[in-house]
Amino acid sequence: MDLLDFDVSQLYFDEPIHPEAQQCIEQAAQTYGQTQAKTQLTRAYFLEPQHPLVLVALYRYFYYQHRYLDSLLVAERVLNLFAQRLTLSEQWQDLTEEQITQLDNAEKNRLTWLRFYLFALKGAAYLEGRLGRYDNAILRLKKVLLFDRNDRLGVKSLLTVLQNKRDEEV
Repeated sequence: MDLLDFDVSQLYFDEPIHPEAQQCIEQAAQTYGQTQAKTQLTRAYFLEPQHPLVLVALYRYFYYQHRYLDSLLVAERVLNLFAQRLTLSEQWQDLTEEQITQLDNAEKNRLTWLRFYLFALKGAAYLEGRLGRYDNAILRLKKVLLFDRNDRLGVKSLLTVLQNKRDEEV
């Protein structure tokens, strides 16, 4: 499947969001680096705990704070949320080509969600690598490549880097 070869119907940031949650995200962006940014993002999360925009904002906040474990928790939350939306296995390790093929023939929105899911899996792999968990990171990236054979998500180069890092430490 070519993950970039489809009509985009709605991206994660296009989904309707509670106005107060949107305002909290905007205020967090304006006060980044200050205590109130985290408070605003937490409030947005309590208002919209399953909204992708809120989860992406939290992921980025923790990532740029070098809080990789917290970012990884958010990435896992995204994976669980989108697995539910796509009616996929709850564990990314159990994802099969058959499940993905069924999505390929489904509504366009589901392919957008799948792409977002795979980006989250790639992001989680990157974080695992930053944490020195190379084997876990490599498994995640190989799973992404199983469904992205054209490497549209740019996983192959990251996979090579992480494999080299793992081999250096052995």
